[in-house]
Amino acid sequence: VQLQASGGGLVQAGDSLRLSCSASGRTLNGYTVGWFRQATGKEREFVAASWRSSLSTYYADSVKGRFTISRDNAKNTVYLRMNSLKPEDTAVYFCAADRSLIMSSITGPQHYDYWGQGTLVTVSS
Repeated sequence: VQLQASGGGLVQAGDSLRLSCSASGRTLNGYTVGWFRQATGKEREFVAASWRSSLSTYYADSVKGRFTISRDNAKNTVYLRMNSLKPEDTAVYFCAADRSLIMSSITGPQHYDYWGQGTLVTVSS
């Protein structure tokens, strides 16, 4: 499966953005899809994930209540809606997918087989 992330940009603190992760080659049904981010000089960190085809979603504490991950199966796309953005949300955001991920590994980037290219989100204060 090929993934393409898009939707990043430059916004002000408090603004919203919606990132998209479009898949081709295979349907994302049955895949766990995660969003990760990497700020300059920092390690890649978990942001949010949608567990396989279920309605189960998971969030990092730092984004809980502000970010929402969702799927549009008809468009084979996963979204990350980001509200109330903060300067510390500035990073390159990546989407990733895996079909055989176990739930305990959902936050670990090393467990995802497929990655899209990153999209840069910059939040100014």
